[in-house]
Amino acid sequence: MTSAARRRVLVTSRSFGGGGTDFAAELDAAGYEVVRSSPAHDLAELEALLPGVDGWIAGTGPVTAAHLDLAPALRVVARYGVGIDKVDVAAAAARGVVVTNTPGANSSAVAEHTVALLLAALRGVPAADRRVRAGDWSGWQARELSALTVGVLGLGRIGRLVIERLGGFRPRVLGADPWVPTDDPIFDEIERASADDLARSCDVVTLHAPGGQTVVDDAWLGASDRPVLLVNTARADLIDEDAVAAALRSGRVWAYAADTLATENHGEGASPLLAPDLADRVIVTPHLAAQTREGVDGMGRMATADLRAVLEGREPRHPVAP
Repeated sequence: MTSAARRRVLVTSRSFGGGGTDFAAELDAAGYEVVRSSPAHDLAELEALLPGVDGWIAGTGPVTAAHLDLAPALRVVARYGVGIDKVDVAAAAARGVVVTNTPGANSSAVAEHTVALLLAALRGVPAADRRVRAGDWSGWQARELSALTVGVLGLGRIGRLVIERLGGFRPRVLGADPWVPTDDPIFDEIERASADDLARSCDVVTLHAPGGQTVVDDAWLGASDRPVLLVNTARADLIDEDAVAAALRSGRVWAYAADTLATENHGEGASPLLAPDLADRVIVTPHLAAQTREGVDGMGRMATADLRAVLEGREPRHPVAP
């Protein structure tokens, strides 16, 4: 392990310290050495860095057993964000490495971005902008959100904040989450439904479930009796991208708006959703839903506090159980 006076902290989050607070400077002032690498978490790139690292403020890339094996001095992985589906928490626990995350720090930011994507897709804003710049002022008929039924898949912090922000538009709202009890107060505001109900009954479906399983596939899309607008600011693996691309072409999906793709951080081939013929009906942002000054500061503050707590012999506030 490096000396107690200058423990080394690896930072692989692209926006760490990019808000209103310089958390790297705070760590430096507290006696930590901060080293940075890319959020892809490429093993070859990290091979020279991980052996001397005591703490890791991890970005969106995977943290696997292979990464952990390269870091014998590592004591804490502070996930900069809420999702831990790409972190092998069991492998970390087996090696005595504490995993933490930052629940709630960016929930408001992601909820706002979700509504922004929904409205942009609903009214075709990016496509309209491109047409005007090309000298084409022709338009098309859109829909009003107040006339539609919106399905929210996942009723955690972000899903509930999306529902709150949609309130001013007054659409009919259905919510699906098998882990939320039937007597939860959220069902005083919205209608309870299943994931399959959302396919059958909704004009718009926005995804806020944890990753790990595909929900929107050929069967789900085939159950719908109307074209659907899909919004995904959660996890890329919630949808089958090939199935959604085909559904866009057939008219079963009339627009798709997302903040993530399956190829994110992997350097692989382009997603089928980025095909030129789908450009007018697909909106993708580069995983920036959480990237507000407030969200960035919240994640940085929580990740830094938990990392220091572990390395300084205290209990972190946001541990993730294996």
